[in-house]
Amino acid sequence: MPNTSDQSNHNLVVVGSVAVDWVITPSAERKDSVGGAAVFFAMAAAPLAKVQLVGVVGHDFPQGSISDLEHAGVDLAGLERSDGLTFRWKGRYHENMNQRDTLETHLNVFEDFAPKLPQRYRESDFLFLANIQPSLQLAVLEQMDKRPRLVGLDTMNLWIDIARDELLRVLARVDVLAINQEEALQLTEEYNLVRAAAKIRELGPKTLVIKRGEYGALCFGPDGSMFCAPALPLDDVVDPTGAGDSFAGGFMGHLASTGDLSGDNVRRAVIWGSTMASCCVQDFSYDRLRGLTRDQVDARYRRFVDLTRF
Repeated sequence: MPNTSDQSNHNLVVVGSVAVDWVITPSAERKDSVGGAAVFFAMAAAPLAKVQLVGVVGHDFPQGSISDLEHAGVDLAGLERSDGLTFRWKGRYHENMNQRDTLETHLNVFEDFAPKLPQRYRESDFLFLANIQPSLQLAVLEQMDKRPRLVGLDTMNLWIDIARDELLRVLARVDVLAINQEEALQLTEEYNLVRAAAKIRELGPKTLVIKRGEYGALCFGPDGSMFCAPALPLDDVVDPTGAGDSFAGGFMGHLASTGDLSGDNVRRAVIWGSTMASCCVQDFSYDRLRGLTRDQVDARYRRFVDLTRF
């Protein structure tokens, strides 16, 4: 990752799912909970950067959520409207909120999703490829008019299992990979996370961020450095569905807002990711992220700084 910096707020494109979820937790339930990786990412990044969203929704997607995204300043020129039903997911969380069971998945309009970048998105300096098929992630990269300054990517165990070759091709073209610990070990067939990180960095991404839920995040930098950030201790976690995507939004949003890709600023970006994730889990859907001001997220960021100062 180049060690360059400027103070302009760069455009940040996110490509991913937009969904309507049915979320069941041990204490509550929400049947029509708007989610999807692109939505959580965009709402978390919006207080920090200028976000451009690429996704697809059906005729059943709530207009109120379109308004929420627009009010947050998210550019929706890349959001496709289709006649079918929106991607839907139903899941139940255990008493241990780190564990959940998927009860239903209905791809609907997402099954035929072929991302199309509006022309003004194609020269953006920052791009995040959220968790979608690796072939679609590659197709997005091919649509860019120039190589972005920073490309981030998320993936999941399903693609590691059934689309490994395509995933390896896209990994060779990205700068940052953000996945959880289980996925990192599965991808490399390792049992040791440090060795797994070294193998992943050999595949292409020079920066690896391991999301560890309530245990925080680990960042392996391009110079071989390691950085460990805690999660903010919370007395009530309502809905962790969008935590990882919100982390990615805060992480990429900070980098896009500063234009600074130095190692020190990447570490700050990890804290910004944890900051936005800690907000997200305190309510269903993106409710806690809606209407957040920069002053409010700055105050939450300072809580992380106080937590780790010694």
